[in-house]
Amino acid sequence: MSSASTPSHPDWSSTGFATRAIHAGQDPDATTGAVVPPIYQVSTYKQDGVGGLRGGYEYSRSANPTRTALEEALGAVETPAGAAQARGFAFASGLAAEDTLLRATLRPGDHVLVPDDAYGGTYRLVARVFGPWGIEHTAVDLTDLDAVRAAVQPGRTKVLWVETPTNPLLGVSDIAALAEIAHEHGATLVVDNTFATPYLQQPIGLGADVVVHSTTKYIGGHSDVVGGALVVADGAELPGDLVSPAGTRSLADAVGFHQNSSGAVAGPFDAWLTLRGLKTLAVRMDRHAANAAAVAEFLESHPAVTQVIYPGLASHPGHELATRQMRGFGGMVSFRAGSEEKALAVCARTQVFTLAESLGGVESLIEHPGRMTHASVAGSALEVPDDLVRLSVGIEDAADLIADLARALA
Repeated sequence: MSSASTPSHPDWSSTGFATRAIHAGQDPDATTGAVVPPIYQVSTYKQDGVGGLRGGYEYSRSANPTRTALEEALGAVETPAGAAQARGFAFASGLAAEDTLLRATLRPGDHVLVPDDAYGGTYRLVARVFGPWGIEHTAVDLTDLDAVRAAVQPGRTKVLWVETPTNPLLGVSDIAALAEIAHEHGATLVVDNTFATPYLQQPIGLGADVVVHSTTKYIGGHSDVVGGALVVADGAELPGDLVSPAGTRSLADAVGFHQNSSGAVAGPFDAWLTLRGLKTLAVRMDRHAANAAAVAEFLESHPAVTQVIYPGLASHPGHELATRQMRGFGGMVSFRAGSEEKALAVCARTQVFTLAESLGGVESLIEHPGRMTHASVAGSALEVPDDLVRLSVGIEDAADLIADLARALA
């Protein structure tokens, strides 16, 4: 095909996930033809006369071409085929993204529903940062739809916050059903899709208004960058009768205003690293999921393990729902060792699994949530069992991962 017949901005919306992840928002550089978006390590941009911006760029807190490429790609991969393009926003961390979203959607006196096994950092933000600001919250079992309905406070509940699968107990919630409940009460449905990734699950297609990611995890995928993202569904509006500082009811406008005003944006090099990780997300997630399934099956048959928690196992209470709602079951596995002492001993003995917080990288990690990632929820309704061990199963050889766990459990 000649260059004259090639569109300058191809429409990738009808292509498959991996194609979109590699190409959406990432046209070859207009000047050099570079196939990878450059790192625009720049703070400001020359204007062609006062207000004469080139491509809308004036200052890199407001917009940066490398970050724009990442945001367009994130919006593309979270948008179901045939749906109107969602809008992506990239942040300096997952919690920066969550903080921006909560400030955009809540005002003092409002109420939030959160999972009763939410990520500890999310709970700390809601309870200890937004609580003193006048935001109330209720922790509820999101797998129990009757309990969710009972916990809604009509006129006050403005956000229903969902993780599925949850961190670290891997609970699976019905996104479509929760969307109905949220929208019936004029609330915004937020889905933290970090564990599933947009490759395995697309919440917007199930009714979510906004998707949250810690892009530090699977999207970045190499344990070398910290970042976060929000992806807002086309046409999503603010809860209740709220109007954004931008003067509209648009949720995307509100997030964009707060992102620029607060400034916790992804830097250009971080955006570039995250974009590089996104390109290989599909192939990595296939390997993560295959390895996790093998590890889960091994653990389920081991006499030293009292319970294995993995949505891919038929024993998981959310297995059938996960089969309908997800393309695959992900790379996270949790198990119980019978006592805190035994759990800590297992964490200390592995060699292929590295004892560390975080997750979603190519290398396998092991941690004790009660002492590590979820220490902040000790004594709360979200406290995790003290014998729980969480695995982030990497993409090493499955046989080596199983052998490592066998030695640690012996």
